Amino acid sequence: MAVLKKYNLSGAEVGEVNIEDTFLESSVNAQLIKDYLTAIRANARQWSANTQSRPEVSHSGQKPHPQKGTGKARQGYLGAPQYKGGGRVHAPKPKFDQHVRINKKERQAAVRHLIIEKIAGQNVHVLDSSSLNEPKTKILCSFLKARGLDARKVLFLADVSYQSSKDNDGTTSAAERHQNLVRSLKNIQKVDFGYMPNVNGYELALHQEIVVLDTACDELMVLLGGKK
Repeated sequence: MAVLKKYNLSGAEVGEVNIEDTFLESSVNAQLIKDYLTAIRANARQWSANTQSRPEVSHSGQKPHPQKGTGKARQGYLGAPQYKGGGRVHAPKPKFDQHVRINKKERQAAVRHLIIEKIAGQNVHVLDSSSLNEPKTKILCSFLKARGLDARKVLFLADVSYQSSKDNDGTTSAAERHQNLVRSLKNIQKVDFGYMPNVNGYELALHQEIVVLDTACDELMVLLGGKK
């Protein structure tokens, strides 16, 4: 059984979150992880680079110099690649859709494996942010410093479940509920914010530490193979 320490905004330990061993078993091989991360990076490309080749540049048809009598090699066009402002050889052009399809089960297995690795390395922490009633960057900086995370790349993960609003009969969105935390983290270097169900393997591999809000622990268990 793995135990995740739960901290308050002061950095003091206030509890624990237990994870059963059955959620920490993974048989994913390294090649699947590599293929998954490569696909994520490939799909992030825009493929919109567009440069001009020789027939596309705008130049007069005049020769750079007379063909004979100068002792130089004959040149026929100022828009040739060897001249400044000339067209490029084998220039990049917009390509058709290069999207790499990621199998859903493989994606889920890769994300689960990367989270398990973070848990095994004691790089996952649980935060009780209920007392953050207004944006305060100083409080979050103090928390990171108290836990020794201020010099590392940290990813904060929140839940996206909707809650009933007391002011009206509607619901409160995740963005509204976590806006104080998001604003507090906005100006802190090496710190990013995301939502637990939307996290991808590249974010998990890129960040050294993961801070999970206590309200997102149920969604963490779902990613690890638990029931919704």
